[in-house]
Amino acid sequence: MMVSVESTGALERRLEVSVPASEVEEAYKARLKTFSRTARLKGFRPGKAPLAVIARQFGPQIREEIVGEIVRSSLGNALNEHRLAPVGGPRIEPLSMATGQDLKYAAVFEVYPTIELKGLDSIEVVKPTAEVGASDVDAMVENLRQQRPVYVPATRAAIDTDRVTVDFEGRIDGVPFEGGKGENIAVVLGAGRMLKDFEAGLYGMNAGDTRVQPVTFPADYGKAELAGKQAEFTITAKSVEEMHLPEIDDAFCLAFGVSEGGVAQLRKEVEDNMRRELGDNVRARMKTVLLDKLLAANPLDLPRVAVEQQVRALQVDWLRRNGVKPQDIKESLPVQPFEDSAKRRVAIGLLIAEVIRQGNIQTDAMRLEERIETAASGYSDPDAAARQIRASEDLKAQLESTLLEDQAVEWLLGKVKVIEQPSSFKELMNFGA
Repeated sequence: MMVSVESTGALERRLEVSVPASEVEEAYKARLKTFSRTARLKGFRPGKAPLAVIARQFGPQIREEIVGEIVRSSLGNALNEHRLAPVGGPRIEPLSMATGQDLKYAAVFEVYPTIELKGLDSIEVVKPTAEVGASDVDAMVENLRQQRPVYVPATRAAIDTDRVTVDFEGRIDGVPFEGGKGENIAVVLGAGRMLKDFEAGLYGMNAGDTRVQPVTFPADYGKAELAGKQAEFTITAKSVEEMHLPEIDDAFCLAFGVSEGGVAQLRKEVEDNMRRELGDNVRARMKTVLLDKLLAANPLDLPRVAVEQQVRALQVDWLRRNGVKPQDIKESLPVQPFEDSAKRRVAIGLLIAEVIRQGNIQTDAMRLEERIETAASGYSDPDAAARQIRASEDLKAQLESTLLEDQAVEWLLGKVKVIEQPSSFKELMNFGA
C-alpha cells in the first residue's frame, strides 16, 4: 500500500492511498468462493453453482463490498501510520476503481490544531473576596418573607404593593382586539408585570370602581400588530387587597422545609446556601476571565467541521429552550447568530483538552461522587436517582466532563497570577438591586 499526505489548508489534509490490484483481486476471489458455498441459484443445488455463474450474477455486488472494506481498512492503517486524527468523517474521492487496476482514492479531512499553551505567566485574574455577614442573612430572610405574602381585603384605595383583581377590555379606535380582554386578573402594584400605563391606572381605585385608562403599547411590543398603538382599557376593580408579610416563626420556617431548630436553623441553612452561591459566583467570574485571556493569548485555527457541529448543537438547544421541536422547523435557522459562540466553545474545548493532557489531569473520583449526589439530590428519591446516574454511561460522562474542565481551570489558576479584590455579597450577587 502506498500513501501520500498533502496539506491543502491550515488544518485540511489530503491523503492519497494506492492498494495493489492483486490485493483487491485476492480478496474478491476469496469472498466469491466463500459466497458460492451457500449461494442459491435456480437450477442448481445450494452451494453447487459454478463459480463463473456466481461471478456473473453476484460479482459486481461482491466487488463493491470488497472495495468498500479495503478503503475503510486501508484508510485506518494509513491514518495510524501517519498519526492523523480526522475531525469528523473524511470525504472519499475515488481516483481509480476499475477492475484489474490498482485501487486508488483520496481522503480529504481536517485535523485538530497543534497547541502549545502560551502566555500563562502574563495572565492576571482578579479573585473577588467577600464574606456573608449577619446583615446579608437578615436581608435574605426578609427576601424570603417577600416570597410568602398574605393578602387581606383593604378598605381604602389601591396603593403600591396592593393586589388589585380586575376585569378589563381594551379597544383600539373603538374596536376590541384579540388578547385585550381579561377577567379576574390579579395585579400586584409595583411588580411591573403589566404594561406601565395599564398598571398606573389601577392606583387609587377602590373595589367596585370602573375607569377608562389610555394605554400606549411599546414600540418593541411582542405582538407586531399592537406595537406602538394607542388603546383604551375599560377597567373594573373587583377587589383591592393589601399585602401582609408573615411573622418569622416556626410556621414560616416549616414553609421552607425547616421542621426542627426553628429560626436559628433556618438562618444557618440560609447562610450555608448563600456561601455556596457566593463561592459558585466567584469561581464562575474567575473562570470566564481566565478563559477569555487564555483564548486571547492562544489564537487557534479551528476545524470547520467542529464549528459546524457546535453551531447545530446550539441551534437545537435554542429551539428546545423556546419550546420548539427541531423537526418542526421547515427552514434552516441562520448560522450567524450562533457562530461566534460555537467558535468560542470549540476553541475552549481544544485548550482545555491540552491543559488536561499537559497537566496529566485525572478525574477526581471523590469529587465525581459528590457531583453525582448533588445532581441526584433534586429528585424525590435521591438514592435511586444516584444509582441511575452511576449506571448511565452518558449521564456519568457528562458529569465527568464538567468536573475535568473545572479541574483544568484550577490547574490553570495555579499557573497564572491571581489578585484578590475585596467586595461584598450584595455587590457580587447583585442582591437587592
